[in-house]
Amino acid sequence: MNLDVYKIDGSKAGEQITLDESIFGIEPNDHVIYLTVKAHLANKRQGTSKAKERNEVRGGGRKPWKQKGRGGARAGTTRSPLWVGGGTIFGPKPRNYSQTINKKVNKLARKSALSYKAKAEQIMVVEDFNFDSPKTKDFSSMLKSLNLDGKKTLLLTSDNLVNVYKSGRNITKINILEATNASTYDILNNQILLVQKGAIEKIEKILN
Repeated sequence: MNLDVYKIDGSKAGEQITLDESIFGIEPNDHVIYLTVKAHLANKRQGTSKAKERNEVRGGGRKPWKQKGRGGARAGTTRSPLWVGGGTIFGPKPRNYSQTINKKVNKLARKSALSYKAKAEQIMVVEDFNFDSPKTKDFSSMLKSLNLDGKKTLLLTSDNLVNVYKSGRNITKINILEATNASTYDILNNQILLVQKGAIEKIEKILN
């Protein structure tokens, strides 16, 4: 598959880039995408939710009333789960939600995600660029020139471009990542994948 390379002013750079069919043209494997995305979202969970059980709630040390003779149900503590202010039955406890995915599955999932994007014509290649200083106005102007204003976009950069990141981080629906750090979830969770020309080479080097 050949894609035109665009300049940041929206015009064509006059060259095309050929995408590697072994990465951008495979038959996507939905199951490995599911496994990888599930693990990615699970690994983002803090796992700190906690509810106090009966033995952890303060108070309730004295039997509230005598066992017999009142005509009501017997009760041993005011901290029973059946009472207001009582403990929680089978409440959440702190736990580790992290999951591991082996390298081959992770690599296949990213190839599948990129192939989905290529088939849907949701990949756009832009020339390598950087800003002299962080300016949101410059980044916003680039998006308008490329007709991406208002679209959920992931920009994959060839290197860790601090000025580019700082220029776009405050714009809604824009995410900026170095190409080598993009997960399967990141690749799929957007409308347009905007990729710097140099980032294409890095992606192909990593996934081959």
